[in-house]
Amino acid sequence: MKWQLHGLGILALLAASAFAHDVELKQDDSHRQQCSGMYGKKAWGGDVDPFIHVTLNKALPKEPSPLMSLIIFEWKDEELIGRFAPDDKDKLQKETICDRHNVDAGLCDEKSLGAFILEPNATERARAALISTAVNLTNPQPIKYPIKKTGFYCVSTYAFTGDDYKGIVTFRNAYGELPAPQIPKLAFYGGLTIFYAVIGMHGLNAMARVLMIIVAILNAGRNSFSFFLLLIVCMGYGVVKPSLGRTMIYVRFLAIGHFVFGVIYAVASLSITPDSAGPLVLLVVLPLAGTLTAFYVWTLNALSATMKDLVDRKQRVKAKMYKKLWWCILGSIMVIFAFFFINSFLFASKRVTDYIPEHWKTRWFVLDGWLNIVYLFDIGFVAYLWRPTMNNRRFAMSDEIAQDDDGFEIRSLASSLDEEEDLGTNPNNRMPGGARTEQSPAPAVTATPSRPQQPRQSLDVDHFAVGEDGDRWSEDESPRNSTERKGLMHKDD
Repeated sequence: MKWQLHGLGILALLAASAFAHDVELKQDDSHRQQCSGMYGKKAWGGDVDPFIHVTLNKALPKEPSPLMSLIIFEWKDEELIGRFAPDDKDKLQKETICDRHNVDAGLCDEKSLGAFILEPNATERARAALISTAVNLTNPQPIKYPIKKTGFYCVSTYAFTGDDYKGIVTFRNAYGELPAPQIPKLAFYGGLTIFYAVIGMHGLNAMARVLMIIVAILNAGRNSFSFFLLLIVCMGYGVVKPSLGRTMIYVRFLAIGHFVFGVIYAVASLSITPDSAGPLVLLVVLPLAGTLTAFYVWTLNALSATMKDLVDRKQRVKAKMYKKLWWCILGSIMVIFAFFFINSFLFASKRVTDYIPEHWKTRWFVLDGWLNIVYLFDIGFVAYLWRPTMNNRRFAMSDEIAQDDDGFEIRSLASSLDEEEDLGTNPNNRMPGGARTEQSPAPAVTATPSRPQQPRQSLDVDHFAVGEDGDRWSEDESPRNSTERKGLMHKDD
């Protein structure tokens, strides 16, 4: 009950801190045009008809009146904005603003002075409504643009008289204030939450809840810790060797560096949008890419060395587990590279200006979604492979008995003992069939009944059950038992 109250409190804070998708309009090039994806009312549901609302700050009166050109359009209708001048035979550049020169050239009429120029019959040819007007900044009126269907909409402005202006553009969807490109993440991360809850349902205690909050806030910590654990597991820590020595120090330094660069990248990704990212973003990406590459190379090399060591020692079961881990890592790398090349091909096949308007609905999956799916599969596979079963516990505490080490076979033990008993006898006393005869006609000595032979246990099970009660050497056995025991004991013992 206490956790439920805390959860409701957090939701209330999030609801109170939710703001509309508002962006600023200014005269500079980076703010004079604002675009965003918008969903129709039927796409995600909602009680409000979606719309775009433009509010401009009022300017001081002066002569001539300060004018601002404004147009609201759907991106696919961008080709309807502007016209080529009659003397532009090569059609190199369109005239987009209706000024006095373009009025005289016949590209627009006197009533459209100060507005954006549109193609003839643009309103009939457009896929969505077009609003083009000249706004008097001394008395600006709010402009509301209704959204009838899903699309990528833009509000573009221009300082017609050269005066500064400021305003706010509100992109309001039917479902609420959340930006349209972010709404698919609700269902996606909701599904991930359910999967992670099912995976950790048996270990959900107070400390696990605290760790979940930390992991949710510090995504960089999650990645660094995951790579750290994967690397030491591939080195055989806890399964093949009890300690890594000084190597553990270097692994920790690499994990700390990856965590620091990951935090910087996370802060930068929250502060800088993908649309406005410039060349300086490489200073954030390259260090993180360097530590990530170091983790991948070191992990694969360590995994190969561990597998080779296990194969040489004939630890087949452990080697099989690490082989599955190797295929998991290799498959993840192949998926990442395949997804990267596919997205690069799609990006190269489109114009740079058309990529975002045409892929704004799926760009969230390219940036965030598919990586989380790969991570979920990897952590689920490793957790299943290293689950605490009875065999895994025995593997962690002891070595598997090599069944064919240097040609040694357990079934040859009885014949070797018989040969040792015959070392002191004369070979001529043997019959052709292998039976022995006595040299004197003395009465035959009654043979002592041999101990009942215990059934040989299967080689396929209980390789690590050394020292069971039925296999102990008794003190009343052959006087050679101490010598034979030394010959049969494992070299590591």
